Amino acid sequence: MESLYLLIPLSAGLVLAIIAVFGWALHRGQFEDLEAEGARILQEDLASVDADQVMQARPREQSRDLKNHHRS
Repeated sequence: MESLYLLIPLSAGLVLAIIAVFGWALHRGQFEDLEAEGARILQEDLASVDADQVMQARPREQSRDLKNHHRS
């Protein structure tokens, strides 16, 4: 019986926390476009390139072009 004095407030607090997290997710738009997320997995991925990778790739391409230019 004494454990109910602890368990009932804890369960009520847990329910309130779950409702708060659900409300936060709903407010941030987590459930706005569910169909697009389901179709996204069927589409081909585009090559994702970070800005750092682009800057590293360009000098190599330019150096290849310069080497090929000097050979011709």
